[in-house]
Amino acid sequence: MRHSPAAMAAAILLIEENVAIAAAECQRRAMCDVALHASAMKTAERDTRALFSLDRSDLRRAPIAGELSRMIKSGRRVEVFMKISRTRALTVIIALLVAAWGLPLAADWPVTETLDLDAVYKIKEEGLQRSKVMEIESYLTDVYGPRLTNSPYFREAGDWARKTMKEWGLANVHLETWRFGRGWQNQRFVALAVTPRAYPLIGYPKAWTPGTKGPVTGEAVIAIITSDKDFDTHRGKLRGKFVLSLAMREVAPQMDAPGRRYTDERLAELSKQPAAGGRGGPGGRGNAPNNADFNRRKTQFWIDEGVAAVLDFSRGDGGTFFVQSPQGVSREPNGAAQPPQVTLAIEHYGRIYRTLEKKIPVTLQMDIDNAFFDQDLDAFNIVGEIPGSDKADEVVMVGAHFDSWHGGTGATDNAAGSAVMLEAMRILKTTGLRVRRTVRIGLWGGEEQGLLGSKEYVKAHYADPAVMQLRPDHAKFAGYFNVDNGTGQIRGVYQQGNEAVAPIFQAWMEPFRNMGMTTLAIRNTGGTDHLSFDAVGLPGFQFIQDEVEYNSRTHHSNMDVYERIQAQDMMRNAVIVASFVYNAANREEKLPRKPLPKPTPPAGRSTSSQP
Repeated sequence: MRHSPAAMAAAILLIEENVAIAAAECQRRAMCDVALHASAMKTAERDTRALFSLDRSDLRRAPIAGELSRMIKSGRRVEVFMKISRTRALTVIIALLVAAWGLPLAADWPVTETLDLDAVYKIKEEGLQRSKVMEIESYLTDVYGPRLTNSPYFREAGDWARKTMKEWGLANVHLETWRFGRGWQNQRFVALAVTPRAYPLIGYPKAWTPGTKGPVTGEAVIAIITSDKDFDTHRGKLRGKFVLSLAMREVAPQMDAPGRRYTDERLAELSKQPAAGGRGGPGGRGNAPNNADFNRRKTQFWIDEGVAAVLDFSRGDGGTFFVQSPQGVSREPNGAAQPPQVTLAIEHYGRIYRTLEKKIPVTLQMDIDNAFFDQDLDAFNIVGEIPGSDKADEVVMVGAHFDSWHGGTGATDNAAGSAVMLEAMRILKTTGLRVRRTVRIGLWGGEEQGLLGSKEYVKAHYADPAVMQLRPDHAKFAGYFNVDNGTGQIRGVYQQGNEAVAPIFQAWMEPFRNMGMTTLAIRNTGGTDHLSFDAVGLPGFQFIQDEVEYNSRTHHSNMDVYERIQAQDMMRNAVIVASFVYNAANREEKLPRKPLPKPTPPAGRSTSSQP
């Protein structure tokens, strides 16, 4: 069986870091003296054969492979003679293997990138042996979560992140503020059924809705309003009542595991050019509004009727449910009023619903203390830097949204991304690796309300997509990398339609193929902050990640908590990000760009919160 030379080289050189760097004095298409410790080569051969189902003859098909095999057989120790830059070793060996086998690389791309494998080693050593990523994750979730934008918890988390970055020695650590609207935080929520049986209710208030001003007891009623005639049916009958506003749905058994990782087949499918009009990857956030005018009139009806609270359920079951804010809720201090609103676990909603269907009265009691914070209507992004050297005026950015919803502690969405990016910055700073370009981190607020923080940052520093007038720093921007798909292992990169980055990223992924990072997807992916950069023609990228339980269990749910975070994935993700950023900061040219987009008028989301 014939195998890709690139795969062979990567396996021989990189499996579990058992292989030392080979160095050689090479002339064009000449023989190469390879210097490796025989013990490392024995381990490399064993792991390579196991991984690729090879026999020994496969390792002897080229002059260089034969030399490696003879070294293994002799068991002798050969010293390393450095007559070419060690940073070019992987490029040299892959190129020689390609020449020896007479086959192209897997993707038919030339080797164009220089990899500093000493730097990769240091990044891996620090990030895998002395990681702080789970400690960071715990602070952002257990101590400071949840982090709903402009809430007190969000501000406290921001103070901690800023203080921590300064302690690590990052430069120019500061907040950049922008207009968001009022903050909101739930201070207390107690809900229970009183009659005909007493039992506690699992649920959460919706964000930016008022509380009950103390404990309130009242009857539960079913009042499903889907058309104008339903207003007349229920008018005058709902004062002081807890309204079940949705028809009960079926709850199917959970026959499939909620967690999953990408298979090779799914990754291969993801790497294909999508059909015209396809977007691929994780979609946008939340649900599209359904007849906004009717929903506004329904909201006002609940208020006019004086309901105690409006109850609903979400997708999810087995104790997991998903809660955000009502469609169109205002964050303005003088915005349109809302009634108290609570999302219940489907099992508890169903018990109440079925009891009422039997004409048996149900009494509920709720004590909801929701606080609004109007003192400062500005939210913020958190920014810090590692200054560059000879190209310090050019910038490579990493980023993740810092805010969350409030049902859990915002662990996978998106303390995971924030922790990975903070850890990547810590790794680069702690290792002391020299970066030519300035490396900057941005932790964004307001992502859950429409990428607000990253949009404001891009508008302030690079360009306004509405008019596409470029600021001077637009020309000095080298690239942006984003993490916002949960805790799952990074498996590749969405190219966002940027064909020219493929051979670059292919080379950068080589040291991480033994971690499962193998895939480039030309397709776009949406719903997170790299889009703010892409919208003004800057190279912005989101990593492909294993889903794990992201969409099935944790994304915007009450189960978005620390326990759902996978430590091994997080450590590897931080190492991969740090390496990509290091490469982007040190390559001779900035990352290639797509053509500048046409201006796009703003959607006008302003201070109206959309889930």
